[in-house]
Amino acid sequence: MSPPQYKCQKCPGYCCSYPLIPLDKRDVERLARHHKLSFAEAKQAFTKEEHGRKYAMRRKKDPVFGKICRFFDIKKRCCTIYAARPAVCRSFPGGGRCGYYDFLSFERRAQEDEKFVALTNHDA
Repeated sequence: MSPPQYKCQKCPGYCCSYPLIPLDKRDVERLARHHKLSFAEAKQAFTKEEHGRKYAMRRKKDPVFGKICRFFDIKKRCCTIYAARPAVCRSFPGGGRCGYYDFLSFERRAQEDEKFVALTNHDA
């Protein structure tokens, strides 16, 4: 397998801003262990039933995307629970490329600005 063609550390967290970050029971168990909580405490603190899912990650306000995963550091723009992150996060983006990183890299080159964050959902 070829090495990844993206750098999550240079991304503002596009995938972390999804309206639904689905979790399964094992993800909640992993979060509970990581935070030294019971399953019930972790479920209550970190999840909610949403979009037809029994466990969906709670989100918080974010100045860039509006809302983002509750475990995303909005100042450093990185995951705060990387070792305990959910399975969906572990498998993203799959393969060797990330479409968000390709998009971000293209826009930063086009704008000649290494910190530019292209948004696709603008409020008018």
